[in-house]
Amino acid sequence: MSSSLREVNLILGGPQGGGLETSMYVLTRALAYRGYGVIADREYYSNIVGRHSYIHMRISSTSIPNSLTYPVNIIAAMDAETIFIHFEDIADKGIVVYDVNTENTKIEDIASIEDELRERLVKKLDYLGVEHKVSSLIKYLIDNKDASIIGLDFAKILNEIKNRFKLDVRQLSRYVSGIITSAIANLLGLDEEAMGKSLAIHFKERKHLIEPNLELFKLVRKYIKDKNVDLELSKPSTGLKEVIVASGNEVVAMAKIISGVRYQSYYPITPAADESFFLEKYELSKIDDKVIGPIVVVQAEDEIAAINSVIGAALTGARSSTATSGPGFDLMVEGISWAGHNEVPIVVTYYQRGGPSTGLPTRGSQSDLFNALFASHGEFARIVLASGDHLEAFYDTIEAFNLAEKYQVPVIHLLDKFLANSIITMPKPNIDAIVIERGEVVDNVADYKRFDLSNLISPRAYLGSNVIMWYTGDEHNEYGHISEDSENRIKMYSKRIEKLRLIEEEVPVNKKFTVIGEDNPDYIIIGWGFVKGVAVDAIKALEEKKLKGAYINIRMLWPFPAKELREILRKVPLDKIIVAEHSYEALIANLISMTIGVKIRKKIVKFTGRPMTLNEFVKALYSLLTSDREKVILGHGA
Repeated sequence: MSSSLREVNLILGGPQGGGLETSMYVLTRALAYRGYGVIADREYYSNIVGRHSYIHMRISSTSIPNSLTYPVNIIAAMDAETIFIHFEDIADKGIVVYDVNTENTKIEDIASIEDELRERLVKKLDYLGVEHKVSSLIKYLIDNKDASIIGLDFAKILNEIKNRFKLDVRQLSRYVSGIITSAIANLLGLDEEAMGKSLAIHFKERKHLIEPNLELFKLVRKYIKDKNVDLELSKPSTGLKEVIVASGNEVVAMAKIISGVRYQSYYPITPAADESFFLEKYELSKIDDKVIGPIVVVQAEDEIAAINSVIGAALTGARSSTATSGPGFDLMVEGISWAGHNEVPIVVTYYQRGGPSTGLPTRGSQSDLFNALFASHGEFARIVLASGDHLEAFYDTIEAFNLAEKYQVPVIHLLDKFLANSIITMPKPNIDAIVIERGEVVDNVADYKRFDLSNLISPRAYLGSNVIMWYTGDEHNEYGHISEDSENRIKMYSKRIEKLRLIEEEVPVNKKFTVIGEDNPDYIIIGWGFVKGVAVDAIKALEEKKLKGAYINIRMLWPFPAKELREILRKVPLDKIIVAEHSYEALIANLISMTIGVKIRKKIVKFTGRPMTLNEFVKALYSLLTSDREKVILGHGA
């Protein structure tokens, strides 16, 4: 089989801890080096080693993909479990790469498959008349999907690498993922130079791993040629000259460095911790040979200590932030309330995961919307931002610090696991266009009033400067002294809350939301966060059916841009407005109802912890637009 495609979708599967994340980065960097656009998501169980993990990747020769989709052209399996779990995901005439040594493995022999999933798979195999072992499933794919099969002898390949480089047998497990990485790279037509560059970047601190992995690439190429299977991508025409290959965690961390963050606290929690790990690695960074930093990164004893130390650092004038997820944020709420009460500019980067409770700790969600908007005892002004993709996350991170210091409020940057753990070939941000706003700062002021009532935004002085000031958790007067006087309470309380009006007036509309698509659409999709990519791609897909759509990508969730959105929503009938969200309720619809008075009934939701994919989203969208159906619950993905 020989073909040249503009786009290839694939899955790499294997055990958690088996090196799949390395495979994702190595392949993406090699593809980026040759000018291809890539998006890749990592899905994994909350298990350190052993449970099923997979990479879902979309590669384009013409653009940077916005979303993931099924079916896939290639499934590359490190183990038998991957074949059983993903066999229905393969496209007609797709390619399956697997280890011939797993052919006699039965699904009943795989202890790591959850009982519920095993039961569903067994029922499916029985329905299809397929014996419960890998060899029978492979035959089924050949007969019914016209699949091309690449059976590799993993043990033989590893033994050749061991002998060639005199490796200890205990080191061989780290090269298993390299076999499927090499197989995919060869199928896609990647050359030795591109792979060499990528391996050199990934293993720059473990250079002894570069040569064996490059040799593995060449060795697997020899075996694949013998199979006479080819699936080359067409030559890239993306026009990409310079890109960054990074996860959402890494992009946010880079933006914090650029924005001038000086203090970051955290308590380890999935999926937020990787951001702080990245900052720890680059506490002293250079941009154009200029040292940026230092950044103090502190792993606190818990989330309470994390938020309180951020407040302390911010009071001294340091740009300060913390990164956490839902359970950690819950513990931070009292501290965030203290910051709101005392007008302390802090940034909380909030990565949502599947709740409630521990829930799905390594899966994604957008169900924490109201927690970010309203969690507190008492009322105070806050800003909540959300980012729809990696590039937005970069700029929004910097905007979060600017807004926090300009308006002296806590800013919550609401992200999700999908963005955190997916990597993309992202265009290089325009660093020269970045503006840093630190608000009004004073020093050497006689009779200084930290909470001066003459303006909604009082001049800020840093602890340690030549100014005396007071802070307390109790209600206070202009100086910061405790006061329970009723008239003072009205003035101080109003001062804090009315900052929201000022923010609403001063923040430009294009920073509150963006509209992507038709100016005069037949229908409108409203969403926020990682929904953006799949919604935008779905609109393009439905153009083939003569349906013109627009996507409203909300980036400022609080204060909510009700006035501006109300005008746009009048463009189409209410039954042609659809909200999309990774939650059960589609909470953004409730927020719109609360702030605008428009009750949107049509919803696309997904709460399995897996991201919405293009194939299922398009089907759901078309169904809602052409029927009286009001809600579609998506569920594709292992």
